[in-house]
Amino acid sequence: MKRELLVNATPRETRVAILEDGQLVELLVDRPDARRMVGDVYLGKVEAVLPGIQAAFVNIGTEKSAFLHAADVVVENEQVSDDDDDDEDSSDDSGGGGRRGRREVRPIQDLLKRGQDILVQITKEPISTKGPRVTAQVSLAGRFLVYMPFASKVGVSRKIDERGERQRLRAMVGEMLPDDAGGVIVRTVSEDATKETFERELNTLMNNWKRIKRKTQFLRAPALVHRETNVTRGLVRDLFSAKVERVSVDSKQVYNEITEYLQGIAPELVERVKLYEATVPLFDKEGIETEIRDLFKRRCDLPSGGYIIIEQTEALVSIDVNSGRYTGKRDPEKTIFKTNTEAAREIARQLRLRDVGGIIVCDFIDMETQANRDKVLHELRTHLGRDRARTKAFAVSELGLVEMTRQRVRQSHYQSMTEACPTCSGTGRVFTPETIVRRTERAVRRMAAEGRKESVTLRLHPEVALHVLEQEHEFVKRLEKLAGFPLELRDDPLLKPDEIKLVVRGAQRDITQQYALA
Repeated sequence: MKRELLVNATPRETRVAILEDGQLVELLVDRPDARRMVGDVYLGKVEAVLPGIQAAFVNIGTEKSAFLHAADVVVENEQVSDDDDDDEDSSDDSGGGGRRGRREVRPIQDLLKRGQDILVQITKEPISTKGPRVTAQVSLAGRFLVYMPFASKVGVSRKIDERGERQRLRAMVGEMLPDDAGGVIVRTVSEDATKETFERELNTLMNNWKRIKRKTQFLRAPALVHRETNVTRGLVRDLFSAKVERVSVDSKQVYNEITEYLQGIAPELVERVKLYEATVPLFDKEGIETEIRDLFKRRCDLPSGGYIIIEQTEALVSIDVNSGRYTGKRDPEKTIFKTNTEAAREIARQLRLRDVGGIIVCDFIDMETQANRDKVLHELRTHLGRDRARTKAFAVSELGLVEMTRQRVRQSHYQSMTEACPTCSGTGRVFTPETIVRRTERAVRRMAAEGRKESVTLRLHPEVALHVLEQEHEFVKRLEKLAGFPLELRDDPLLKPDEIKLVVRGAQRDITQQYALA
């Protein structure tokens, strides 16, 4: 599989595109007003301890307090033992907090008190109405190792599946880890690393941890203690290996940063970094700018003529597969199987590309044979295996649905790059002209019931006013007779399509809120 990284950087935005076999599969966007926070370490102050949900809220200086679960609290004099198959590469920010070890969780009220200072690391950014999620089990990521001060074991990424290599790496790193110094996870890119490389990086990470602890002695909570590296350097650290054929950068400054960073950790890869200096924008030349604009469309077309519909809601993401114009030839089961197989590949790609997380429900077209259902599920899981976020797809349910989860550490591109329409408030629908006219009629009836006699101007959107003139030309006369006072109809292009405005003509007083209830 051919993998490439494209970096488009401006003073106000950095975008990184990941291509696999020439196809866009992942997009990362970093802006000063929406900086990535996962992996940042804060000195926080406990604001509230809630035994009912076994959690605490910690003030770290963000708009909303951070959520800390009892299982994520470090207990003094207790070492957390991590599973050998922990996979630090399951997230695109591998320094975002160590995974919890297997231990008995003590009651939160026994661990924390209100007003107490505590060192925490962000594992999940604020999403929607929720504040960030944090852990006290800090982890610091390097290129080859993840150092966890509160763990006690050497783990190896499960993406290194050769048993002998896992044992070799675990033994090599275990020998150089001082007693009571914490735990380490060996990362996927470490297969060709030397002992000297491991020692150098481990010492760097341990010194970083000592610096963090020293810094907390001079800070007053809430305060930022350690900031995770920027998106470009973090991606180079986590992804750039011999498997990446090329990194193209259109900014001289970012190019210099990347090459300087690589000189220290992987000098053999420097020649694969190319500075793009052509006049045509990098993303336009590679033909991916259009794909990025299509990120927020509901419909994604499939090669054979079918399509999928992606709907994001507060609770879950629903994906519906349709055969569309593809009808196959004679065998309907083959037609359905081909559409579902193509949909499985595209669903896995779209989840990565849109950075969608949480609960996802996929409604594939019903298949008659169990063998075909298993093949489609296998295809989906195979392509999900390329995802750096943790995913899990369950078997096809009795209703023909595939339920799955995908790790969510930040808002999706849909949430971070768009906002609710001020007209429809995010529903994607507005009331029809007929509905607005009936609403106006009810408002006039309420005025008449109160005995009002002032002349009133009815202001409507031009499309609604046109509907009245073409379909209900007697509307104003009929309402005047019913109400007993003069009415004037005017179109107002400044109104929303389903908005009305009632104004007393003489005083020019707006009385819409008083009478236009529904």
